[in-house]
Amino acid sequence: MFWRRLWRGTGAAIAIAGVCANAADAAALSTPAMSGSLVANPSPTQFDAGPLGDIYVTGAVSGVALWQDNRAAGDHQTRIDLDNGQVFIQKTDGWFQFYVEAGAYSLPSLGTAYLKAGDAPAATYGIVPQAYVKLVPSDDVSIEIGKLPTLIGNEYNFTFENMNVERGLLWNQTPSVSRGVQVNYSSGPFSAAVSWNDGYYSNRFNWFSGSLAYAIDGSNSVSAIGGSNFGRTAYSGSATPLAQNNGSVYNLIYSHTSGPWTISPYIQYATVPADAALGTAHSASTISGALLASYGFNDNWKLGARAEYISASGSAASGAPNLLYGQGSKAWSLTLTPTYQRGIFFARAEASYVGVADAVAGSALGAFGLDKSQARVLFETGVLF
Repeated sequence: MFWRRLWRGTGAAIAIAGVCANAADAAALSTPAMSGSLVANPSPTQFDAGPLGDIYVTGAVSGVALWQDNRAAGDHQTRIDLDNGQVFIQKTDGWFQFYVEAGAYSLPSLGTAYLKAGDAPAATYGIVPQAYVKLVPSDDVSIEIGKLPTLIGNEYNFTFENMNVERGLLWNQTPSVSRGVQVNYSSGPFSAAVSWNDGYYSNRFNWFSGSLAYAIDGSNSVSAIGGSNFGRTAYSGSATPLAQNNGSVYNLIYSHTSGPWTISPYIQYATVPADAALGTAHSASTISGALLASYGFNDNWKLGARAEYISASGSAASGAPNLLYGQGSKAWSLTLTPTYQRGIFFARAEASYVGVADAVAGSALGAFGLDKSQARVLFETGVLF
């Protein structure tokens, strides 16, 4: 079944009107990564930790109210929840650095049941969803070890990091957090990374991921990203879909930033091979595309938008795995997210719509998997301290 029924890019410049960040502050705010609509606190709390040097503490606290039609079985038509209650602790200079993210969170995404913050950590990545040490032997090279945000995809893991509150249909197909080792390299306009990890949080270390990015100029960049399981993983769980975790996924991402605009179209291809030992008698794949965009009207108001289309191959009769809303199904989505932010306070409204075609009965939307659409309206507000 479509694995993320229970529940990740591009970056934007950090600026809040009336507040100027010095170089050390800007470096402290590079993680968690954020794109498009919200910007981090440019004056984080700073502590002198003696031999460790300066430690920065920031965080996100927010709540969400949601209405939806054609809800999934066990979900609610309306809901109020704490969608972020997290603290970020990091050291950002010297040869030894680290990042720890801890707290409660939900992971709302289109076309899937809402998993409340009280249940999401236990079902997915724990109360410390990301934590790693970073070794920096030179200006061009760094090595990260621990629970890492995935290289794959064009949306980040948590609501406050993205242009839209909910993540999209393409995000639903990708890993979000992987345990492993990642080596990063940059030289001029080129940057690259390679990672050995456990893919979709399987705790089986047979995935390799990589990315290559080129900054064409100050406004335009292109990235090629991919990851694949080079073994076989029989384990599955809430955060680990059996089919996708035994497959491969690839992205080609373009990003443009100019004045008030941030625009990022991308395409994604994922494939799962036939493997009789895992119950997949036939291969299957998804091909998809999306356009993410954000426009800033002024220092306080922005509008984020997303349009997506995804198509799955295969048939149930041939024994292909279900990667979407049944073998051979298709889906599309539209999302609009007006955002207001002043200082550390923010508020966002969102309207989204998902349409489904060629679904297998019982695998689509709604309580019985028979509905072909889902509309949602939500409101999120909080602080980025």
